[in-house]
Amino acid sequence: MPSLEYEFTYRAALNPLIDIGAGPYGNRIVGEVIGGDFSGPRLKGKVLSGGADWALVGADGRLRIDVRLQLLSDDGAAIYLAYYGILEFNEKMQQALAQGGGTEFADHYWRTNPRFETGHPKYAWMNHGVFIGEGRMLPGRIAEYRVYRVS
Repeated sequence: MPSLEYEFTYRAALNPLIDIGAGPYGNRIVGEVIGGDFSGPRLKGKVLSGGADWALVGADGRLRIDVRLQLLSDDGAAIYLAYYGILEFNEKMQQALAQGGGTEFADHYWRTNPRFETGHPKYAWMNHGVFIGEGRMLPGRIAEYRVYRVS
């Protein structure tokens, strides 16, 4: 039976969301990442600016997450992070985004499946693992995720 092993927590600060509007695939919103940090037992460092979530809000009230961003470990390793996921865009989440407030992990269903790429030998284990994440909002438009490796 697989189990989950905690790897790290990361926080990504976001610019105000850009509402692209209703298109052929749903209502697109973009959340630009402007920085952040990550820390866990095996690695820590910074979330770099330049990434974003290119999410779609469906008629079912769920947000289809589509994130790509860059991490830089404290020892200089560049790590690419991409993930899809589902966020229940419920009243608590909408209120947090509108007012700059926070949510708790139990307030909504917010799950992701992170994938990592790096050429740094110390972090090669990230290239070969299966990971899941759970998210919440912190005050000030900061998305926080706990990331686990499936063993």
